[in-house]
Amino acid sequence: MSACVPARADSARTKHVHPPHSPPPGGPRRFRVAGADVSAAIAVFLIALPLSLGIALATGAPLQAGLVAAAVGGIVAGRIGGCPLQVSGPAAGLTVVTADLIQQYGWRTTCAITVLAGIAQLGLGCLRVARTALAVSPAIVHGMLAGIGVTIAVAQLHIVLGGTPQSSVPDNLVALPAQLANLHPADVAVSVLTLTLLLLWPRLPGRAGDVLGKLPAALIAVGGATAVAALTGLRLPKVDLPSWSSHALASLPDGPVLGLVAAVLTTTLVCSVQSLLGAVAVDKLVAARPALTGRVKRSDLDRELLGQGAANIVSGSLGGLPIAGVAVRSSANVAAGAVSRNSTMLHGVLVVIAALLMVPALELIPLASLAALVMAVGLKMVSLNHIRTVTRHREVLVYAVTTCGVVFLGVLEGVALGIAVAVGVALHRLTRTRITHDDIEGVHHVHVRGQLTFLAVPRLSRVLHQVPHGADAVVELDGSFMDHAAYETLQDWQKTHTAQGGSVDITGRRPGTRISEPAEVDGCRCRPWTPWRNHQCERPSKAPASGTDGQAAAGEPTGKSRATTTGPNPSGGSGGTGESGVADPYGAPGATGATGQPPGHELARGISAFHRNTTPLMRRELARLAREGQQPSQLFLTCADSRVVTSMITSSGPGDLFVVRNVGNLVPLPGEESGDDSVAAAIEYAVDILKVRSITVCGHSGCGAMQALLGADPGGAHTPLQRWLRHGLPSLERVPADAAEDGRERPRLAGRAPADAAERLCLANVVQQLEHLRAHESVARALGAGDLELQGMYFHVGEAQSYLLSEDTDGGVFELVRETNLTV
Repeated sequence: MSACVPARADSARTKHVHPPHSPPPGGPRRFRVAGADVSAAIAVFLIALPLSLGIALATGAPLQAGLVAAAVGGIVAGRIGGCPLQVSGPAAGLTVVTADLIQQYGWRTTCAITVLAGIAQLGLGCLRVARTALAVSPAIVHGMLAGIGVTIAVAQLHIVLGGTPQSSVPDNLVALPAQLANLHPADVAVSVLTLTLLLLWPRLPGRAGDVLGKLPAALIAVGGATAVAALTGLRLPKVDLPSWSSHALASLPDGPVLGLVAAVLTTTLVCSVQSLLGAVAVDKLVAARPALTGRVKRSDLDRELLGQGAANIVSGSLGGLPIAGVAVRSSANVAAGAVSRNSTMLHGVLVVIAALLMVPALELIPLASLAALVMAVGLKMVSLNHIRTVTRHREVLVYAVTTCGVVFLGVLEGVALGIAVAVGVALHRLTRTRITHDDIEGVHHVHVRGQLTFLAVPRLSRVLHQVPHGADAVVELDGSFMDHAAYETLQDWQKTHTAQGGSVDITGRRPGTRISEPAEVDGCRCRPWTPWRNHQCERPSKAPASGTDGQAAAGEPTGKSRATTTGPNPSGGSGGTGESGVADPYGAPGATGATGQPPGHELARGISAFHRNTTPLMRRELARLAREGQQPSQLFLTCADSRVVTSMITSSGPGDLFVVRNVGNLVPLPGEESGDDSVAAAIEYAVDILKVRSITVCGHSGCGAMQALLGADPGGAHTPLQRWLRHGLPSLERVPADAAEDGRERPRLAGRAPADAAERLCLANVVQQLEHLRAHESVARALGAGDLELQGMYFHVGEAQSYLLSEDTDGGVFELVRETNLTV
């Protein structure tokens, strides 16, 4: 046996509790709650307390059931759930479902249904199908919530007027005139006061409004109405919280099996979808927060489903309402700065304390005040923003049918109707394809609007065969889907048409929409993912064909279509021979350049592509700019280098930037000998007439002007370029051979030193030209008035990274621009 074996065995048995000659580690880690979580928990608790009582009142359940659900949702779902900052509890979206269950089966059986729905949610979570619930159309979800909101508002309106709601929306609407004729002034007064406080409290003006506005409007509304009712001695129905010893718990379900199964499925569906959509919304809210004191993980939707299931099992067993993620409380939790699930759990603990110790205070609340609060919540569920969104996406029919179905038939029936209509709309869009054919100046345009499936193949084939043999054709695909049958039909026609001497250009709104394989030239495959991408691929000149009738030369594949198609030859002649042997539309016959193309071919080809692909999309915007004139927000002064595309690196569009480009992005000092009035004139025009709000000086890596400046002859300037570069000598003086010989820190990039002397000079040049800008009278005047700001920028071409100059540090540091959330 090896002598090493005992040593390994002994070392395996040896356990070093702590390093020798060091004190033992401390005891077990203590549980700590961040201050942000404590303040967020208090804010959420103040919102949850009146809402929980109001939702319990709206469902007809015992009022304690709302408090039980709020506490369990905070503690159990908050601890187990997969969305740390989502607050769960009794939700307004469950009000109609729960009210129907209580009326049909009684309270104890409703609690049992809640337990069974929780078990179903656990099963769904174990099967990891949470993402499937997100496949439901948002129009259906928003329509369901809007229908529930209408049902809640109509029912609570009767309590606001001092009456009792009926069992359905039609019955409530029928009974409303009689209720208006027999209203109770005290209930109406308290309700109006509650709604007024709820509406005006967030809109308090001034500094006092900023301070007081941090208190939840729901708490202020209910608290204010309660105080007024108590001080004036109004006699109204108030909250009645019986002793917890008589609280009703769940019992075995009693009723028809099919009805109970439908009830469980409805509760599971509504709870799950609302919770999962709420978790996704919370993730967006967290990502949009400007600063975080702690990192919050993204939601685990399957775990969230497990947490909601466990919470519903506990809530139903303890006699509480069904539980789901609540948007109002969750958004308040995020806005209050919560950083972990501790805020959600602590809010549940506070609800427990209030339910045990604040019963006398809770029993002072008028029921009319709670009804007004819940009615306002129901009305907010009918969101105008959601209606605008579904209208924009042409799904208003799905939304309307779902809403009406929930209002007049029930939640499950309304959702089923919405799904059926959504499927019908999708099938209609899939089969509804418009195919038109137009002859525009000799070019035949076939425009396909909609999805190309096998159902549209007969019409597509009929229209394509209307294009004459040998003609130029453009097929415009305005859709996002094409099945195999349509693909083969279009490809076969394209090969046949080009073989007969015609040309085909297939374009689409979506980048990369092509039928034939992209041409490969010297290993470069042209893919038009941007309009300018093909500049890397030059089409080689083609030797005359050895055959006749436009046949390809020996060894060259046939059936290839030309990559671009424009209008007919303006001269009416045959033109030059293009890649497919068809008459080239540019220039006169036989006039070719060094590459075998006519003069101006590349320019004309680019303009043609602009006219065909970009003009239809930009015509309206450019027409608006032509009417209103230019109103740019920035003067962008950068180098004339062809690699610096200002609109691309700033994501700007037409009319956004007033751009001045010159060699080296230089700003000559005003009044200097051999100065340049063109740059000064552009600056004066941009600042005094266009009223730009900022000026950016942008340098870039690999700048030829800076390299030329480094190697400039100190003897004198004899050429125009040398005379122009004299304006960059102050920048050169900022970067001596020893960068720190005068003790002054030099401009640098954050995180690394400049790569070489040229990059160091590029950075210094940006700082120097900003100083030159301040010397211009118009700039100095606008800076003094606070109407203008100056910015320095450095663009690294090879890395495609932009850096902005930070003036907070000595010498200037160029900070890398990080990616941010574009939805904010």
